[in-house]
Amino acid sequence: MNTIWVLLIVISILFSFLNGRMGEFTKSMFEGAKAAVEVALFLLGIVCLWLGITRIIEDSGLIHRLSGFFQYFVRRLFKKIPPEHPAITSITLNFLANLFGLGNAATPLGIKAMQDLKTLNPEGETITFEMMIFIVINTASIQLIPFTVIGILADYGSQDPSSIVLPTLLATFLSACFALGILFAFRRFLR
Repeated sequence: MNTIWVLLIVISILFSFLNGRMGEFTKSMFEGAKAAVEVALFLLGIVCLWLGITRIIEDSGLIHRLSGFFQYFVRRLFKKIPPEHPAITSITLNFLANLFGLGNAATPLGIKAMQDLKTLNPEGETITFEMMIFIVINTASIQLIPFTVIGILADYGSQDPSSIVLPTLLATFLSACFALGILFAFRRFLR
């Protein structure tokens, strides 16, 4: 991957030199770097906000009520997880972060959920079917309200940044259903 990036940069410099646009190239490099820092800080703020909210939710005990609400869904998918195992809470927090479109904040929660699921794994380094289900759902990232995308669209001056809500919900829900269907089909036919 590093080779590809270096190649792209070298080709860009070469073409800007041959076309006599080194000044424009240099200007666009600095503008791109500035935009990258601004977006990174914006996303960092969203991640910090969500992680703070999840900490409050955990400390207040609300997460146990939320996990109780999601318990039926989680139990149907993750049949081998014991009723009071911490993986239920971790999975619930990850699903909620993804549901509200905070994928960047969902990453540390997903890592915690995988660590919790690993404690249930008797084979050590072999992935379990529950881990596979979690990876598939986490990757599909079903989103009810994609706050991060709406925020970025609004930041860049979109006339209707919330128009992304329905297409995002449909695309993420259908991709999750399709991926789970494939996973269960492979499990059934390729044991």
